[in-house]
Amino acid sequence: MGGCRDFPRLEVPAMRKNAPGDARQLVGEGDGEHVVVQPLLGRLGLLTGRSLDAWTAIFLVTTILTSVTGFPLEPFGFDPARAIGLISLVLPAAAVVALYAFHLASRWRSVYIVAAATTLYLNVFIGVVQAFQKLPFLRPLAPTQSEPPFVVAQLVVLLAFIALGALALVRFHPKTRTTA
Repeated sequence: MGGCRDFPRLEVPAMRKNAPGDARQLVGEGDGEHVVVQPLLGRLGLLTGRSLDAWTAIFLVTTILTSVTGFPLEPFGFDPARAIGLISLVLPAAAVVALYAFHLASRWRSVYIVAAATTLYLNVFIGVVQAFQKLPFLRPLAPTQSEPPFVVAQLVVLLAFIALGALALVRFHPKTRTTA
């Protein structure tokens, strides 16, 4: 009896390192802890009704840079990682325009909140994907990422971000800055 050696090893496909939206940037591998810690502090400001300008700027810049750095890597072509990377460039750009060009005036406050919350959600979404691919205790629960534990985890994350985004829409009303 050969034991486990007789069975083919199940390989879980992983995103390329530093691909757009690569969750290693999210879970603290290398210098990626900024993509979780800084946005959470910035989003705390949305929930408490205060603007945390420095944390917000750092979140937007690091998210954009994280997404941009994955595009020139192999394999070339358009794939799910690049789709998320592209979305992760458009959403923070909308947040930047709403915050710095329109100073969150009128409907731009909502544009900013939705764009910032959705950007952070995508970062966490990729983090959950990577957790199920990389963490030994999660990998057997959802080897193809279509099993119920994976679906439930992603649904919980989605519902949490919808609730937090709605709460931010209600609570975050900064003083609008006037342009000179």
